[in-house]
Amino acid sequence: MAPVTYRQALRDTLRAEMLRDENVFLMGEEIGLFEGSYKITEGLLKEFGPKRVRDTPIAEEGFVGAAIGAAMLGLRPVVEIMTINFSLLALDQIVNHAAKIYGMFGGQASVPMVIRTPGGGGQQLGATHSQNVELFYSFIPGLKVVAPSTPAEASAMLKAAIRDDDPVLFLENLALYNTKGELPAPVEEIEPAEIGRAAVTRPGTDITIIGYSRMARVAAEVAETLAAEGVSAEVVDLRSLRPLDRATVVESVRRTGCAVVAEDDWLTYGIGAEIAATIQEGAFDWLDAPVRRVAMAEVPLPYAKSLESAALPSADSLLTAVRDTLRATGRIPRGTTPTPPPTVLEPAR
Repeated sequence: MAPVTYRQALRDTLRAEMLRDENVFLMGEEIGLFEGSYKITEGLLKEFGPKRVRDTPIAEEGFVGAAIGAAMLGLRPVVEIMTINFSLLALDQIVNHAAKIYGMFGGQASVPMVIRTPGGGGQQLGATHSQNVELFYSFIPGLKVVAPSTPAEASAMLKAAIRDDDPVLFLENLALYNTKGELPAPVEEIEPAEIGRAAVTRPGTDITIIGYSRMARVAAEVAETLAAEGVSAEVVDLRSLRPLDRATVVESVRRTGCAVVAEDDWLTYGIGAEIAATIQEGAFDWLDAPVRRVAMAEVPLPYAKSLESAALPSADSLLTAVRDTLRATGRIPRGTTPTPPPTVLEPAR
C-alpha cells in the first residue's frame, strides 16, 4: 500500500471505529468546524454530525469530566486535548476519577474512554506548550498509556485503545504527524494492537537501543548509521508505557549485553530511569557496561530555535551514547570513530 502520514492514519482509524461502533464519539476543542488544531478530525463533523463530533468549551476539566460520565454510562468517548500541557488542567479528573472508578466501585462501573493528546518540542511553541509529561500518567495505576511511533502502530494502537474497557492516554508527538509509513492493510482491516507489548523493530546482537514515540524512530535511524559501521544494534520500541513490557526489554538486553535508553522527556525520574532499573533487576549479570540514558536537557524548553534544538535529544546525542557504551565493552576500540560531544548530559554526580 502507498505510504500514509501518521496524521492520516489517526484520522482514518477514528472514522473506521466510528463506523464500526455507534457508541464511539469525539469531544474536544475545535475538532468540529475547525477540524482540529492538527486536522486529525478533518471531514468527520460533516460525515457524522454534531452529536458524534462535539466541539467543547475551553475547559479541559469540564469536558474530560463529561467524557468520564458518558463512558460510565456505556459510550466510548475519544477526547482530544489540544496538547498534553493542557491535560494538566484536567489532572484531577484523569487521576482521581477516570483511573480509580473501576477499582473504587468494585468493578461495577468502567471508564472506556481515550484521551488523545500531542506533546513534544521542536516546534518553537515555548516552554509551556512543548512538554512531555507522560511520566505523570504512566505513574498512575488504573490508566493505560500508549505512545506509538509509526502510522501502522498508531492505527493498531488507536483501535485497541478505543475498544479497551479502561481509560487510555494516547500520546502523539507533534514531530510525528507528517512522518510517513506503510500500513499492513486497509485501515478497516488492521487488527488492534496488544496494549502492553513492546516490539523489537530491528534485531541485533551488539547493543539494545530502547525508545518510544519519536525517539523510537530516532533509534531506528541511529541503528542504520551503526550498521554502516559494522555494529548490529537491536531496537526496542516500547509502544506502551503502562502497562510496561519489561520482559521484552530484559530479553533483548540479555542477548546483546548492553543498552541505551532514549526518551523525549527530562532525565531525572523519567521513563528511562524506570527502564534502567528494570534492566538492572532483570539483566544485571548479562551487562557488559552500565546502562546509558539520553534525554532532554533539564530546563524549561527555550523558544529560540538554536537553544531548543540543543536541549532536545537527537540522533547525534544518541549515537554518541551508543558509541561510548560500545567502547566501554571493548567492542569499539577506544580512540576510534570520533563523535561530537553529546547534547544531553547526565546530571553531575
